Amino acid sequence: MELDTIRAFLAVADGHTVTETAEQVHRTQPAVSRALARLEREVGTALFQRVGRGLVLTPAGRELVEHARETLDAYERGVRSVQDLTAPGGGFVPVAFLHTLGTWLVPELIRGFRAERPQVRFDLRQHGDAGLVDDLLHGAVDLAITGDRPRMASLESRRLFLEPLRLAVPPDHRLAARRTARLGDVADEQFIVLKTGFSLRAVTEELCAEVGFAPRIGFEGEEVETLRGLVSAGLGVALLPEPRGGAAPAAPSLRVTDVRASREIGLAWVRERTLPPASAHFREHALRASRRIHVSDA
Repeated sequence: MELDTIRAFLAVADGHTVTETAEQVHRTQPAVSRALARLEREVGTALFQRVGRGLVLTPAGRELVEHARETLDAYERGVRSVQDLTAPGGGFVPVAFLHTLGTWLVPELIRGFRAERPQVRFDLRQHGDAGLVDDLLHGAVDLAITGDRPRMASLESRRLFLEPLRLAVPPDHRLAARRTARLGDVADEQFIVLKTGFSLRAVTEELCAEVGFAPRIGFEGEEVETLRGLVSAGLGVALLPEPRGGAAPAAPSLRVTDVRASREIGLAWVRERTLPPASAHFREHALRASRRIHVSDA
């Protein structure tokens, strides 16, 4: 199916006559009529029926319209993306990142980058750790901001900074009025964690092991803010990054004193894949900007 045939089909579906459609697609009226007839033969049924002097969609035609629009839209988006890539100072940066970094880190990085390259566009995707790696490996994104640098031979990564983790406890918890606590103080309590496969889950288990206990898991989730809500509801404790971007904590957040509670935030990309210019420039910008990022552990 040719793109001009799709355009002609959609134009007639929108109520234009064959003559008007022919003018739009720069073809003769007989050529448009033949193209529509070929399309009907391809799908195996009539797409239009004549009502008076005009054409209206059959049920099959209405079914095809949505898919035809999606096909044409996808092609036109692709053309715009290629034009952006080749435009001076332009480009397109697809990047994936952890949900918690979308409230502060990613906006800060993009704001600084766009100050120098305002024509660059971004495609932003939010995932857990496994989704970030999948997007990189399948080419959906050029860069991923991760909660733990992936240990894979096909990926390369750099540390951006260490993000402190705090002990979140329910508002009525015996430690809630304190500013600091030992992780060992909650060794016998129920922990709320992310599911296996998330880096924060692995960090939580490693830190508890360093103190000398295995966390007793009560609830597992897929988003940090869900965990924070469960803690606030009194269902357990959790090791979580502090809320950023002006968000008020839903539960008391205590600095941990008996172990260095933090997670590594990194930037990853596919080792053997040459990044387009805009993505390569954003990678360098993020690495430079990370040297100025100060995340307090006070």
